[in-house]
Amino acid sequence: MAGVDAVASGPLDPALAELVRIRVSQINGCAMCLSLHTRAALAAGEEHDRLRALASWRASPLFTGPERAALELAEAMTVIAAGGVPDAVVTAAREHFDERRLAHLVWTIAAINAWNRVGIAASAPA
Repeated sequence: MAGVDAVASGPLDPALAELVRIRVSQINGCAMCLSLHTRAALAAGEEHDRLRALASWRASPLFTGPERAALELAEAMTVIAAGGVPDAVVTAAREHFDERRLAHLVWTIAAINAWNRVGIAASAPA
């Protein structure tokens, strides 16, 4: 898992990858990953105001078109049982990411979802 995670984000902007990881961790409720990736986002140059607005990114003017497409894809992949990943979400992501970067985005989302599940299960009371 660590190997997949190490290469997942590949050519993605590090701050964007951290935004995605944080948003997925918010949805999944993984406090450990939220803490870890918030620190990583700040180290990658992310701003406090944007991190505070991330949970309500749709209503915020602080996020760019590519970031919005990435966050939308991250949410759809995270709550996949609610109806899969809509074609329109993938189409919007393709408008901002070439195939290589889109593949890395998908793997980044998949990896943080896996880490969230492991982190939540590992911190469950015995």
